Parts: sequence; structure tokens; C-alpha cells
Amino acid sequence: MVPHPSASPERKTLTLALQGGGAHGAYTWGVLDRLLEEPRLDIDAVSGTSAGAMNAVCLAEGLGRHGHTPQGKEAAREALERFWLAMADAAVFSPLKRTPLAAWLGDWSLEDSPGYWMGELLGRTMSPYQWNPLDINPLREVVEACIDFDAVRHCSGVGIFITATNVRTGRPRVFKADEVGLDQVMASACLPHLFKAVEIDGVPYWDGGYMGNPSLWPLIYMARARDILLVQINPLIREETPRTSQEILNRMNEITFNASLLKELRAINFVTRLLDDGALDETRYKRMFIHAIEAEDELKPLGASSKMNADRDFFLHLRDIGRRAANDWLAANFHRVGLESTVDVRDTYL
Repeated sequence: MVPHPSASPERKTLTLALQGGGAHGAYTWGVLDRLLEEPRLDIDAVSGTSAGAMNAVCLAEGLGRHGHTPQGKEAAREALERFWLAMADAAVFSPLKRTPLAAWLGDWSLEDSPGYWMGELLGRTMSPYQWNPLDINPLREVVEACIDFDAVRHCSGVGIFITATNVRTGRPRVFKADEVGLDQVMASACLPHLFKAVEIDGVPYWDGGYMGNPSLWPLIYMARARDILLVQINPLIREETPRTSQEILNRMNEITFNASLLKELRAINFVTRLLDDGALDETRYKRMFIHAIEAEDELKPLGASSKMNADRDFFLHLRDIGRRAANDWLAANFHRVGLESTVDVRDTYL
């Protein structure tokens, strides 16, 4: 076994698993912003999907230039801020806006937005090949302008894994750092009711969340650190039964986008139990420690439509929630990294 890098009492090393979630990815921005401030913490690898993929390449761009130095971490923080604020600037004239009443009430959802409901209607009655034949995607322009993919591909100090779903086979495709470019990131974020499938080498891809949100196995087999920190956006549990068509669709998406993650966590839990029972040889099998940063109490009430809200104030609001959640996690759990899991996988996810 390779000695895992969390053994030092002064510094800890872990990997990051970043979920997708549209605009709610700004919450992950806040989490990363706080983690990058922590001088005792290094990041061995990042697996991201959709918005998580965009956060991952922002982080990789900064660390790719300067490594795990104060300058590298600061460059990663700057790349994240530049990307999310550019997203907000690009959406200034978007029809997907809160109504004045919603803004006055402090409601971040787009439930009363005519632009949002027009998009929902188009998405349910026509395919993007019909209503968006030119495949216009403003997000692509923002990503292309903000991310230096040469720096991402040469990021040797941090493993980068971006997941997309192969439309033809239904299997996940994980792109490693040296394969990652604009098309790979856009494929990872390609919602099929909004955009045409992204073709890479003649193969069509959709959003990676269908098969890996995010993929954990690259962090097990292709990274050194045993600790996986999941930055969780999509709620696992909702106490209320959804009743409106929008609530039902939202819950279906949450269940679908969490399914692959739960399957991988179940496998990790199974191997851990066998190791605990002495049924597996620890020199051959890697014991994983699982951690999670989540803010369900604050994210759960936001609703599905807010994932399309690219308002600058909303992004900053989510960033601040993420920073607080990461700060609380570090205060409570940093000393346990490299020693044990800080979430009970069986009770929490299974």
C-alpha cells in the first residue's frame, strides 16, 4: 500500500467529490473557498459532475499554476470567484428572473417567472433539436472565457475526474485531467431537455449526474488519500410527499441524481465492514474514510426552480452558506481526517 498522505499531524490530505446542482453549485464555491483558506489542508484529487465539474476545473486551474502553495490556493479561489461572478454578469439580461414581488419577499425561486415557465413548457413539448437548432448555450461562452484549460490539463498536483453520461451505452465516462477541455465540461453539464447532446470523438454525452453525481471510484483507485469529502447539494430525504407536477419532477430528479452515488457508497460500506471483520486483507484493499459537508436545512427549501437562478446576490448568498458549512465542518472534524469517517454511511445514506 502507498502510505497515505493524511498521516502527518500538521497537514491533512483528502479528495473532494462535488455534486452537480445548477446554480446551487455556488454553494460548493463557498465550501471550496473556505477549504482553500485552510493552511493545514491539501487536496489530492477532485471528482466533479455538472456544476461540480465547473468548480473542479476552476480549482485545478489555480492549483495547476502554483501547486499546493499559498499562491496556488489563492489562484484557485480567484478562479472560482471569477467564474461565478461572470456567470451572474452573463445572466443580467436573461428572461429567467425573479419577479419583483419574489425579490421583495426574499424568495430565491423562479416559480412566478414567466421566462422560467416558458422554458419549462418548451422543454416538455419540444426537444432542443427543435426549439434550439443552433444549440445556443451562453454557459459555454462563460466557461470558455473563464477557464484556462491548458492549466487544467497540466495540473499535475491534483487529480481531476469529470463525469459525463454516454447517451448510447448509458454508462459513465470519466475524463481525467489531461483529457479535460471545454467539450468535456459542457458534456458533464448537458441537460438533455435544454441542450443537444455534446459529441466528443463522435460519441454523444449528456449530464454526468445520471450515472455519477459525482463518481467516487476514481477517488478510490486513482488517488492516494483515503479520505473522501462529499460536498452534497441534492437532498436525500424529503419528509413531504410531492403533490404538484413541479414538486414531483423535482423529487424524481433528486432521486435519479443521487442513485449512482448511493450505489457507490453502499459498495464502500460493504468493503469497510469486511475489513472490520477481518475478511479482507488491508494490505490489498483500501480502507476509505467518508466525510460530508451539507446544508440541507438551508438548501432544501430553495426548490428546483432556484437552480436556474443566476442572480449575483443569490450566488453570493449560496457562497456564504457554503463557507459557513465548511467552517463548521473543519472546526468539528478536521482532527478526525485520516483516522476515521465522520459520517455513518450506513445510517446516513443507506
